[in-house]
Amino acid sequence: MSEHKPLRIAVFVGTKGRGSNLMAVHAAAQEDRLSATVCLVVGTKADAPALLRAQEAGIPVAVIALGEGYDVRLLAALDAARADTIALAGYLRKLPEPVVERFRWRIVNVHPALLPSFGGKGMYGHHVHEAVLAYGCKVSGCTVHFVDTEYDTGPILLQRTVLVLDDDTPETLAARILPEEHAAYIEALRYLAEGRVSVKGRRVRVAKRD
Repeated sequence: MSEHKPLRIAVFVGTKGRGSNLMAVHAAAQEDRLSATVCLVVGTKADAPALLRAQEAGIPVAVIALGEGYDVRLLAALDAARADTIALAGYLRKLPEPVVERFRWRIVNVHPALLPSFGGKGMYGHHVHEAVLAYGCKVSGCTVHFVDTEYDTGPILLQRTVLVLDDDTPETLAARILPEEHAAYIEALRYLAEGRVSVKGRRVRVAKRD
């Protein structure tokens, strides 16, 4: 797979997340477990914990405030960083349609449940795990999916599962799923880096290695 250039990933972060998925992807790239560079971290608030972690790690950051022209400013920052792939990591907004169209099948997100269950607006973080436990699910997990213009509706690239234990709390379930999120995200990005992914309708196929 050496003919494929390393990915140049822009990671979009939220205002409150700690950036654990961001740092897991960055570490995988630094340690040559993923043929990629995190070329930019994008957020809307300068004091976001994930942005501060990125700065401490020496990763370029861009603070792009919401408002008129947000899509234009996002695309300008992505072009300047020569990003070819976008990974959402705690970014809770819908991406502007021009960004989705420009990076079609090059935008991924990791969700802490098995989509299409427990997804959609407002379903993030502890809200997801609370809902899983309230419903009485016996398994949960995480989903890496392509991003479209709605919440959590893009085609599924990869899923990992964990058992839900009788004495689980939202916190213990989240803690057990988080390492699976990191592993799944890196694996999914590796598929993209190796040029092994094709999408037909809602079906995502990952070709075997040559």
